[in-house]
Amino acid sequence: MEPDAALARALRPVAGDASLSVAVLDTATGATAAYGSGSYDSASIVKVGILATLLLRAQDAGRGLGASERALAAAMIGHSDNASATALWKAIGGAPGFDSGVRRLGLTRTRGGANGEWGLTRTTAGDQLALLRAVFGTDSELDAASRGCLTALMAKVVPGQAWGVSAAGSGWALKNGWLPRGADARWTVNSIGRVTARGRGRLIAVLSAGHATLPAGIAVTEAAARAAVGATGGTG
Repeated sequence: MEPDAALARALRPVAGDASLSVAVLDTATGATAAYGSGSYDSASIVKVGILATLLLRAQDAGRGLGASERALAAAMIGHSDNASATALWKAIGGAPGFDSGVRRLGLTRTRGGANGEWGLTRTTAGDQLALLRAVFGTDSELDAASRGCLTALMAKVVPGQAWGVSAAGSGWALKNGWLPRGADARWTVNSIGRVTARGRGRLIAVLSAGHATLPAGIAVTEAAARAAVGATGGTG
């Protein structure tokens, strides 16, 4: 069965009433699979793109991150600290700066949130997979030091936020996002990152919306990540 068809079949009983989109790459074989093509609110997964843009700007200036920038980045990724994200969003020039940065990394359908609302950035699973390839691959505008910075921080997310794609394997490096939306407070729940399953690396992006509760969204996200691994030849 083709990977896309295998993923769609595995996800059929997973989403329930929620909206779901998944993209995965097996880094050893190059096999990919995708499900869904919609655009979603990013919630806090946008913080990876914020830091990637900050690092690109530092590279362009021929410098590393300053002590204050490093502290903000560590809090933003490791603890999902929103005040740190707001400070760095402003530092990169808000939505226009963010959009310019992620375009350089291959994201074509992502748009930064207006009026400083970075959590309402709109993105797709395909774009998030492109971002993961830029972070964890070598064919990237991010240099080795920048990729190392992102990888190290994503591997040190606090235990209470280490759910999501980590359910699909070991040796994870990830960032999650969660946000109640709408009058009935339905949840957007997203997870992006790298895991190792059966000795092979997987880059996985799971975006979802419309969950009744955060735990329900986490359960769907984790089931989707495991399905993504299976669709590209293995189980977590």
